[in-house]
Amino acid sequence: MTADALLRGLPGEALIRDGVRDVLEARHTIPALVVSVARERLIGADVLPRSAPQISTDPERELYRMLLAGGGDAYSRYNALIRELTSFVSSLEARASRNAATQKKRPRN
Repeated sequence: MTADALLRGLPGEALIRDGVRDVLEARHTIPALVVSVARERLIGADVLPRSAPQISTDPERELYRMLLAGGGDAYSRYNALIRELTSFVSSLEARASRNAATQKKRPRN
């Protein structure tokens, strides 16, 4: 299964795709900070290359500050983004695990 197929249809897919693109372009955006929160897990799942720039040493705090600057209810928005990220990563890891199990069961020619 390709990396693109692995992500397709997962909850939060658009947010994560935007964030990965922004991280790779070293853009300091809300999606990039969300991706940075789960940087190591996304690298481990081959969603983000290890060589990707690290745009923040404290992405959770910077994300919250950016949401505060944007106005509105930063606390609720922050929690919603973190829930979306958690759901994405959990679903991704479950799909990758199922995919790996399926690959092991296939006979090799």
